Amino acid sequence: MTKKLKEIDFESAMIDLESLIDKMEQDDLSLEESLTNFEKGISLLRICHSSLNNAEQRIKILTQGIEEDFLTDENK
Repeated sequence: MTKKLKEIDFESAMIDLESLIDKMEQDDLSLEESLTNFEKGISLLRICHSSLNNAEQRIKILTQGIEEDFLTDENK
């Protein structure tokens, strides 16, 4: 993970998270390495969650009123 976590986009965060999970599942890590990777994973998960929430809010804003317009057009 060369980028700062706060600057990473959703797709990159997902790829890094999947890679981190694969690495942790190999059971070759010390306890300290596992904890460090777990912390990174939580940070990546938060980035993904935040990105999805932001996308949901943008969709709600963009589609606000479309349903009412559609229903109004059907009644004409």
